[in-house]
Amino acid sequence: MIANLLKAKPTTNVVTGKMEENQRNIVLEIEDVKISYSGEMAVKGITLSIPRNEITAIIGPSGCGKSTLLRSLNRMNDFVLGAKVEGKILYHGIDLYGKDVDPVEVRRKIGMVFQKPNPFPKSIFDNVSWGPIINGYKGDVYALVEKSLQQAALWDEVKDRLKSSAMTLSGGQQQRLCIARALAMEPDVILMDEPCSALDPVSTAHIEDLMFELKKEYTLVIVTHNMQQASRASKYTAFFESGNLIEFGETQNIFTLPKENRTEDYVTGRFG
Repeated sequence: MIANLLKAKPTTNVVTGKMEENQRNIVLEIEDVKISYSGEMAVKGITLSIPRNEITAIIGPSGCGKSTLLRSLNRMNDFVLGAKVEGKILYHGIDLYGKDVDPVEVRRKIGMVFQKPNPFPKSIFDNVSWGPIINGYKGDVYALVEKSLQQAALWDEVKDRLKSSAMTLSGGQQQRLCIARALAMEPDVILMDEPCSALDPVSTAHIEDLMFELKKEYTLVIVTHNMQQASRASKYTAFFESGNLIEFGETQNIFTLPKENRTEDYVTGRFG
């Protein structure tokens, strides 16, 4: 269903949420979304728009609902017992939680990279090719693996050992392999949940450089505790606190001219 309707591309003002002509294309519209776990509210009525081919960062203290919201964007919360999502999450105008929407297709179009690199205990080649193969990919699998590894800036480092175990790679390489694995599914959006928290500064720089390249073809949404990373890498930033969206806007404004005192307190390190 989603794949057949990708040409529907509504545009939205990223700050006000109002539909306006000649504004940047919007990939995801989050409308009054509430998320609870066994009745305990974790996200409280969030409205937010995610623009195409940009990096949007979600920041805030631990437990504020950042990762919960991120996981809802590709229905990963479906696997959490007691999780309930209310409101609307629209992808190209399609309600991702609509009764006719296949969650597997959602996760194919909206890929995810987790906080800790989680390669399969398989070869480097099999890590990248496994998803497309089980989903019936009909093209040249080797070419797809090569393209995905190139996009993840990993090809030159592993092209001579594709049959080696992915577990022999360094932490930074494993995270780039996981990104390549997501790219092999040919997604439209890539979600990243603290993708650099377990990495050293050099590997972190590699991932950030990669994100800049990826946004040319993909829309990225990242959750990060690293204020410097958010300010360096993202075009837009959303600040969450206690399940609420406190402020959303261009990253430069969030970090230099925030409208809310709580935002200023957080980005300047007064709390969090």
